[in-house]
Amino acid sequence: MQSKGSNYHRNATAGLVFRSPISALMLCTIAAMASFYVAGRLWQDAENRVYLGKELDRITGQGKSAISVDDTLKIIGCREQQKKLTALEMELAAARQEGFVSNHLSTTKTPPKKRPLVVIGVLTRFGRKNNREVIRKAWMTTGEGLRKMEDQKGVIARFVIGRSANRGDSLDRGIDIENRNYNDFFILDSHVESTEELPKKTKIFFAHAAERWEAEYYAKVNDDVYVNIDALGSTLAAHLDNPRVYIGCMKSGEVFSEQGQKWYEPDWWKFGDGKMYFRHASGEMFVISKALARFISINRSILRTYAFDDVSTGSWFIGLDVKHIDDKKFCCASWSTGGICAGA
Repeated sequence: MQSKGSNYHRNATAGLVFRSPISALMLCTIAAMASFYVAGRLWQDAENRVYLGKELDRITGQGKSAISVDDTLKIIGCREQQKKLTALEMELAAARQEGFVSNHLSTTKTPPKKRPLVVIGVLTRFGRKNNREVIRKAWMTTGEGLRKMEDQKGVIARFVIGRSANRGDSLDRGIDIENRNYNDFFILDSHVESTEELPKKTKIFFAHAAERWEAEYYAKVNDDVYVNIDALGSTLAAHLDNPRVYIGCMKSGEVFSEQGQKWYEPDWWKFGDGKMYFRHASGEMFVISKALARFISINRSILRTYAFDDVSTGSWFIGLDVKHIDDKKFCCASWSTGGICAGA
């Protein structure tokens, strides 16, 4: 017969054994949940560290997206080139609309037009219509003949004139009517016609002609001079290998310092004690190459003019690397064998 105490011990032991599997399962569950919680926190912390690292790199500029100074300068240079390219494309489109793009840039299949040999500017004035009619009949021709001279000989000839001081008056209207009839004028709208302003007129002619026509040469001629076009073409063709030439009947002469004299020069003191002009081409007719015409066009605002257009033109080339060609065929006193010009 067992005692009461031994029965109590057996019952307690059985209860402990009965509760042990439940406690182990709960412990395992709690441990697993704790593991997941810790792992989640560690993962979140890792993500936070990555995010904070990227933000720090972005703020301090030390991340992978940072570029060197050289790369930055290259990017800036590319952007500047892109701006220039865009601007050039816009200018090219505008030039095409205005008809200023040469044929070789056009999208058409027509061959490029040959560059003119020379643009001749016949400087004329109001009240000289008879002189112009004589020149048209003698060598400049009109209509179809003028176009053939341009297409076949590469010679463009135009009468050059400014506008009246009373703009739009009968003088201007007369020139406009004459130009509609013959289409052979090169009108300088920015120039007010005046005998005293002939040097400035000559400068403006060369500047504007170089901008309008891309020729090999540009010639200035008075409206009382006859020109042998064939002889002129042959002479100019012989100098095509010289990029900067100034061709004419070279001369020099006395500088008149007394006011009231016919050839008075207000700036006489600039020519020294000897009062002699430097060598320059006579004003009846002379020719300059395209490089010199462009030089005048670019620097027109700072090129000084003197009392006479031939002296003024000669002064612009002093100090430049220019070949002066003294050709007696350009002395227009009278026709001679092989002569290029003659006075009326």
